[in-house]
Amino acid sequence: MIFTETVLKDAFIIDLEEKPDHRGFFARSFCAQEFEAHGLKPTVAQCNLSFNYKKGTIRGMHYQILPAAETKLIRCTKGAIYDVIIDMRPESPSFLSHIGVELTPENRRALYVPEMFAHGYQALTDETEVVYQVGEFYTPGYERGLRYDDPFFAIDWPLDVTEISEKDLNWPLLRMMTVGGTSR
Repeated sequence: MIFTETVLKDAFIIDLEEKPDHRGFFARSFCAQEFEAHGLKPTVAQCNLSFNYKKGTIRGMHYQILPAAETKLIRCTKGAIYDVIIDMRPESPSFLSHIGVELTPENRRALYVPEMFAHGYQALTDETEVVYQVGEFYTPGYERGLRYDDPFFAIDWPLDVTEISEKDLNWPLLRMMTVGGTSR
């Protein structure tokens, strides 16, 4: 695997290192030892799959706080997504910064999302499928979120929004939150 650290501290784009032969190629898509060698948490507690009927669908921006903070390894297996992460760690030099990365089956990229990063994506094609390896169990009492259209972040989503859940529409704006939780 080829690990490329992004401008957000501890967040990595992971490309496959293909070993081609006459049949096609072989590549490792996950290895706990290689993750540890790059200072990444290799724990996989759950694997999740999401399917999106329509391009323009947005899921996110979600994260869990300590002690149930999640790492994620995101890969698009069908269609294409614009994947966005936001660093929510107050002690981080990239606190409240974000990036977006296009993930497709053709580029075979994965995005490693550290603990305390909000994560969301937009489907760029109809019938998009995304696989998540998650480092912690889903724990509803520790779940938090940010609005996808929060003006503070001004995320440049590639398409108009066609579908989004009520829950994701109702996350608070950053100015209404305290770090690590909402002001509810």
